[in-house]
Amino acid sequence: MLANTRRDPSAILLVTQLAGLLLYPFTESSGVGRALFSMFGILILGLVLLAVRNTPALTGVAVVLGIPTTILLLIQAANGGNDDLQPYTSALEAVLYFYAAGALIAYMLADHEITRDELFAVGATFTLVAWAFAHLYTVNQAIEPQSFTAAVDPAGARTWVELLFLSFTTLTSTGLSDVIPVKPFARGVVMIEQLAGLAYVAVLVSRIVALTVRGRASGA
Repeated sequence: MLANTRRDPSAILLVTQLAGLLLYPFTESSGVGRALFSMFGILILGLVLLAVRNTPALTGVAVVLGIPTTILLLIQAANGGNDDLQPYTSALEAVLYFYAAGALIAYMLADHEITRDELFAVGATFTLVAWAFAHLYTVNQAIEPQSFTAAVDPAGARTWVELLFLSFTTLTSTGLSDVIPVKPFARGVVMIEQLAGLAYVAVLVSRIVALTVRGRASGA
């Protein structure tokens, strides 16, 4: 397992994040669940640092961002997932995830031969961007309450799962979310994510596909 993590850190990061999508809904209803949510966040941070270490990016920058984030997550876990700290933790996590996504993009653009880990990095980078924007929405909601509304409890604060759902549907341009931005700044951030998702598919994914096809044609 350790050898696989070192060889394909992007694959492990992607699988763990996808598992989190199924686990998060069970962690929001109790203090113990929110504490587990914080501990899971620490695991994700560790995998992010490992993935960045495998890229040309400066690992030190990621570590500097990761240390205070981990400390806040540990405090949240010790206090049963204290929501008062969530905006501060989310702000740090958003910066770290955006940085890690940029590092993975640089990693995938560094050469013209596609490795197995780079293929997994395509998915891992996409999920990192989705996570980063979800954390950005959390900060937005804390600064400007009722920035987002939904079919269920329209005036209430949106949960992490709801904001992550909004982020994924926005980034993929599926438009299936019942969570929508209603304040001007929130709508601005959502529009930026829409452009990011479109650019990711148009530029990076198409390049990876083209290089993969060319590599197979050359080997034929």
